[in-house]
This record gives sequence, C-alpha cells and structure tokens, in this order.
Amino acid sequence: MTESADMLIARRKAVDEFVSRRFGPGGTLRLHRAALGLDLLRAPINVALSPVFLLTRLGAALSRLVRLRSLSRWLGARRIFLPSDIGRQIDADLISFLGEMHQRGLLAQDDPQLIRKAVDGYTETRNAVAEITTSTIVLALGSFAFHRPTPGVISLAGPIAELRARARAIEEFALGSGLGRIWQGLFPAEPSAAQILATGVALAVGASVITTFAGLLADPVQTWLGTHRRRLMRMLDRLDKQADIPALEREHLLARAGDLLDALLVTWRSLR
Repeated sequence: MTESADMLIARRKAVDEFVSRRFGPGGTLRLHRAALGLDLLRAPINVALSPVFLLTRLGAALSRLVRLRSLSRWLGARRIFLPSDIGRQIDADLISFLGEMHQRGLLAQDDPQLIRKAVDGYTETRNAVAEITTSTIVLALGSFAFHRPTPGVISLAGPIAELRARARAIEEFALGSGLGRIWQGLFPAEPSAAQILATGVALAVGASVITTFAGLLADPVQTWLGTHRRRLMRMLDRLDKQADIPALEREHLLARAGDLLDALLVTWRSLR
C-alpha cells in the first residue's frame, strides 16, 4: 500500500472519529447547551439576515465570473450573521482538529487565513442545513394539520390565522359555541391582514428557535448518512490544494429556494 493511500485511510479514520465525537447524538447534545442563552436572541436576527447573506455570496460568485477578483474577495469576506455561541464552539473544535491533523502529517496546509475561511464556510453551511431542517418540519406540519404544502412560515401563517379567527368567532358567538360551530361551517370567519401579519411574526420567531436546535436532529442524521464526513473530506482536499472555497454551497441555495417557493405559494393563493 502506498504512502498516500495510508495517509488517506488515516485521514478518513480521524475525520470519522471527529464527526462521531462532535456531531453524534451525545456530541450534538453537549454542543447545543451553548444555545441556552443569547443564541435564542440572535436566532431571529440571523434568520432575517439569511437573504442578505445569499445576495453577498451570489455577488461574490458573479464578480469572480467576470474577473472582478477584488470585489469578489471583499464580498466573500463579509460576515453577515451575528456570531453564535454554537458557531464559536464549532469553529474552535474544527480549528483544533485541523491543527491536530497538521501535526500528525495528515494535512499539509497550516495557513491561518485559509483555515479560518474554510472553517467559517463549514459553519455557515451547517447553519443552512439547520434552516432546511426547520423548513422540512414546517412542511410536514402544514401537510399533516392543514393538508396543504407549507414550505415556510409565510404560507403557514394564513392557515393558522384562519384557525385562530374561527376559534375566536365560535367562542364569541352570541347563541353559544354549538351554534357558532355550525355558523362557522357555513360562513367561516376570515382573519384580518393584521392578524395574519402578527401570526407570521410569531411563527418566524418560533421557527428561528427551532432552527437554533435543529442540529439536535440534523447532526446525527448527517453523521449516519456520512454527510458530515464527506463535507469535511472536501474541505481537507481543498486546503491541500489551496483551492478557493466556493462562494456559495448548494445547501444555501436549497435553503433560500424553500423561502422563494414559500413566497410564490402565498402569492399564487392570494391571486386565486
């Protein structure tokens, strides 16, 4: 067996051990203890900043395509999200892991700037997966409770606001709740725009909290599927080759595609 093959086997073993320790059920549970604090306040802001992040990364990719490399580097270096305690912990663990890999001769690259960029990209991608997990939960909730696709909180706000409006109308019906149910079956109450907006804001805050803890589900699943291992191996390979980190990983596009689909569904239903 060649030296390079031995190194690859050793690297895969080290990556598997790190992934199991950090992102397995026990590891991710310990990790999310850090979220029980200011991360709960940062979460809604970071969710709201997600479209800004997408625009900067798309701008970086387009700038690189038209050879505006300085602009591409500047846009790619913008840190859009508020740093979270979970993100700091993952960053510290990854930097420590990469340092150990270098000491063992399993990683040639030890440039702090390149490593910092690679680690930031990994953490941001993991956050995008958490958003995708939340969208999947919301989609399942809407399909089960309202028998309609709800890929995001925008499309879920309407049905929940309608449910609340009808429940209040039944409760306040002058001839009693029994007749109120019959009346609402014939002439259902419609929520006001203000009620839909308030419901949407409340759902957005709740969804951001779910996103904060979505890794409790997403991390073990990605560990089991080998996603974390493949993502880390790609990162190590890029560091070896000193290759540019992609301005935008596919996970970010999937997360924002869900938001776009959500908005399109609401628009289509409104036009109907």
